Amino acid sequence: MKSASLVTDGTRPAVRLARQLLDPPSVVWQALTDRKQLRSWFPCDLVVAGERWEVGAALTFVFPAEVIDLTLSGEVLVVDEPNTLAFTWGEELLRFELSANDGGTTLVLIDELAAGIAARSAAGWDVCLDRLAGRSPDQDAWQPLFASYAPAFEPTLGPEEGPPEGYQGD
Repeated sequence: MKSASLVTDGTRPAVRLARQLLDPPSVVWQALTDRKQLRSWFPCDLVVAGERWEVGAALTFVFPAEVIDLTLSGEVLVVDEPNTLAFTWGEELLRFELSANDGGTTLVLIDELAAGIAARSAAGWDVCLDRLAGRSPDQDAWQPLFASYAPAFEPTLGPEEGPPEGYQGD
């Protein structure tokens, strides 16, 4: 089931995904900022310079070599614990918004990106956020998601690209 929606009222398009999580915002915040916890759901290793999430901190994103030979740089833009975390991820801007909801958390992820990669990013984030929510998606779960997002996004954004060159993942 696809859950991402397009946001097109900014300077760049964005995909927006939301999840209801059982844990309170303080626990979800740790899952977003603790390197060890990030490894269980985020698509790559995330190294924060100085090991402190603060505005201006440099970020390094190292993808597993068996998936793709890729390292991205980023910078922390917003840290409002436990409500909002935003940072650049290569050319993209990721914003995580957390709000308390019946003892749990509503998590909203907004990914501002290039138009041609919206479907693949939405599919990837869907899988990642399922992992964050404690689900175990199938190894190739992003493929049917991409197959549904690409035609849905194309009328607004144009042709959608598949995996990046050199990608060897599922």
